[in-house]
Amino acid sequence: MRRLSATRVHLATLLLLPLLSGCSRGIGLFSSHAAQKPAATVTPIDHIGFDRNDYPGDAAMAALHRTFAFTGYWITPPPEETTNTWAGKRKHLLRQGWGFLVLANGRLDKEILAAQKTHTTPEALARKDAAGAIVSAKKEDFPPHTILFLDQEEGGRLLPEQAAYLLAWTEAVAASDYLPGVYASGQPAPDGPGQTITTIDDIRQQVTAKHLHPIAIFDAQDACPPAPGCSLHPKPLNTSGELDLSPSGNLVVWQYAQSPRRPEITQSCAATYATDGNCYPPGFPKLFLDLDSSSTDDPSHGR
Repeated sequence: MRRLSATRVHLATLLLLPLLSGCSRGIGLFSSHAAQKPAATVTPIDHIGFDRNDYPGDAAMAALHRTFAFTGYWITPPPEETTNTWAGKRKHLLRQGWGFLVLANGRLDKEILAAQKTHTTPEALARKDAAGAIVSAKKEDFPPHTILFLDQEEGGRLLPEQAAYLLAWTEAVAASDYLPGVYASGQPAPDGPGQTITTIDDIRQQVTAKHLHPIAIFDAQDACPPAPGCSLHPKPLNTSGELDLSPSGNLVVWQYAQSPRRPEITQSCAATYATDGNCYPPGFPKLFLDLDSSSTDDPSHGR
């Protein structure tokens, strides 16, 4: 994934890059020195996974499973991609013992606005995209009640057309055999004089106000602190799967490191990343990842 960027004009200089950089490529797990250290044991309620846009390969996935419990799994082409290299790999990964974090690409604001110019509403576009994601999830044999996480790449308070798209997508998934989730920013962004907002809290407030179906949250928050940087020791989730990165808490997954790191918010943990700013797992000096933590080893319940 790419990094989440702010959606409002006055935030443009703050968060210019998309959020999920590691899903599209990968985050750095260790610095060049830390990469030589053996992986630490993860506590039972602190399962570590990763996400990246490109499938690492069958042999690499087998080796990575010695360190990670779950993997991001795209059911659509990832951001800025026209093909999906994860397609058809679920059964193989299931045999290897992986848990799943099922991901579906969303739309940038400019794409939603372009569709509106052709008389396609954000809601209609969202329902079309959700239908495609549902078909792909079924083709991959993900069972009913698997959580499908929509990749909301841009951060800050959602613009009206973005909110209309996102909530129509999640409601369409909620009406299917699957459950809706959203990957969104937990990083505070300016929201008026002396005020801040996170995309996650904006989404939660709108869901509550409109009495919509609950949405599972995949929180992208790699600022140090609370994030530890490229490390296998994030702050543990409690037994309820909650981490107080935003007022509402109640998270399913926390993305706590991205590749490459965002220098403006990761200065205090810069030494945990490699010199190129990426995060690499032990034994894979060229495979950069994004790092995720969850209270379960199968966050999407996709086994």
